Amino acid sequence: MGKQVEETYDIMEVCLLAGKIMLQSGGETYRVEDTMMRMAASFGIEKTHSYVTPTGIIFSAEGTEPTKTKLIRISERSTDLKKVAMVNSVSRKISSGEVNLREALEHLQEIDSLNLTFPFMIQVAAATLASGCFMIMFEGSWNDFIPSMISGGIGYLSFVYFHRFVPIKFFSEFLASFVIGLMSFIFVKLGVGHQLDKIIIGSVMTLVPGLLVTNAIRDLMAGHLVSGLSKGAEAFLTAFAIGAGIAVVLSFL
Repeated sequence: MGKQVEETYDIMEVCLLAGKIMLQSGGETYRVEDTMMRMAASFGIEKTHSYVTPTGIIFSAEGTEPTKTKLIRISERSTDLKKVAMVNSVSRKISSGEVNLREALEHLQEIDSLNLTFPFMIQVAAATLASGCFMIMFEGSWNDFIPSMISGGIGYLSFVYFHRFVPIKFFSEFLASFVIGLMSFIFVKLGVGHQLDKIIIGSVMTLVPGLLVTNAIRDLMAGHLVSGLSKGAEAFLTAFAIGAGIAVVLSFL
């Protein structure tokens, strides 16, 4: 009996680690719950319940006396869909019987320790190029391509550094959008840029929480109202911070 209880806890640990990685990496709530329950079923625990929110996971397993329940707290969230795909791959291998419990835990621990983000300068370069392309997509002039690139690149650079030094949610988005608005205004004032609105719109697109909005809608459609509303509120506040930073600049024009 003691061995069975210990094995149940090990299975729950594997499931919770998989859920934690997915949730921290930008996975949807319903996908996290489904993956955890499928993994537990593959290891022989058919009756499981999970309750996932953007800030925590509660997971319980029935069929043992007493019922086992575990909770983990999620404090940091980012976007790393590669890790989500890797956890899904481990889940499929578990379902097909290719890996056992110990191997699954080792794979997940390895995934959790990986740093798959691109180098910082590549991120800045991508944000710089994307800003100019977004400006063109919103029917801006090619004359504003370079100013939009520079504003967007400096804005993203500011966003990263502000978040490192002052890790307050929404504060870095506000300051970064303020920098973007200020840079865009300077370019137009100097005659280098022409359409202020197009430059600003293209530059702030790298700060827009697109994945967060998508996940909020998908969670709401899947019936996860708490997660959907909380993610929607977070996306709204982020958008508000971006708009407020631009509004402060425009208010001085």
